[in-house]
Amino acid sequence: MDFMRAASVKDLKPGEKLGVVLGGKPVLLVNLDNEYYAIAGKCTHWGCMLIDGTLEDSRIRCRCHGSTFELTTGAVIKGPAKEPEPSYRVKIENSEIYVEV
Repeated sequence: MDFMRAASVKDLKPGEKLGVVLGGKPVLLVNLDNEYYAIAGKCTHWGCMLIDGTLEDSRIRCRCHGSTFELTTGAVIKGPAKEPEPSYRVKIENSEIYVEV
C-alpha cells in the first residue's frame, strides 16, 4: 500500500467529512478535532456511500439502513452491517492529507 494525497487540511475543517477516490477506492475522510481518519467510503451492508451519512461524534451512520461505524477504527457499532469498514492510516505533510490505500 502507498500513501496518496487525499486533500489539503484547508479542505476539511473540524467536524467535517469529505469523500474522495484513491487508487480507485471510495474513501471517507473525516476531521475529528484536528485528527484525521479515513475508512472505506461504501457501507459494508449494501454499498451505500458513507459520505451521504450522518456524523455523530466519532461515528458515521449510513443513510440507507442506519448501520453505524466508528470512524477511528471502522468497527460496526450498530447493524444491520456485520462487517467493519476497512480503515486506512493517515498522515499530514506540509498541510496536505495523505491516506495509505
